[in-house]
Amino acid sequence: MTNIPRTVPPFVIYLFMVIGLLSAVAFRLLTIINTFSPALMRPVWYFGVIGYIFFFAYRYHISEKRKTAIRANQLLEKIQGSGDISNEDRVLIAYVLSSIIKSKENLNYLFIFALSIAAVGVDILLALRGY
Repeated sequence: MTNIPRTVPPFVIYLFMVIGLLSAVAFRLLTIINTFSPALMRPVWYFGVIGYIFFFAYRYHISEKRKTAIRANQLLEKIQGSGDISNEDRVLIAYVLSSIIKSKENLNYLFIFALSIAAVGVDILLALRGY
């Protein structure tokens, strides 16, 4: 493979992490917004959907880039076999591992998990109070 992939700069990683987090917040706020300001439902929903479109398109691109590097260069087969691993293979393996380590997707998952629990809790409390 003559074109060795590179990880994106930290700014891009954090930008898409923020886009994903803001979209998650928007979706979790919908039930509360519907209770207190129904007119804002549609704009907040669009914000969340459009944000997720960008976020998940970015995540898909990163995932496909990793898979392409692995498949096109048979990295899995080379690691599982007893053959030699070239310097180019090492660079590609380093790219895949570095990309995984630099990714902030685990923070997104944790944030979405906690925010989802909070959103359900707030909605239940609002329902119990008659909203």
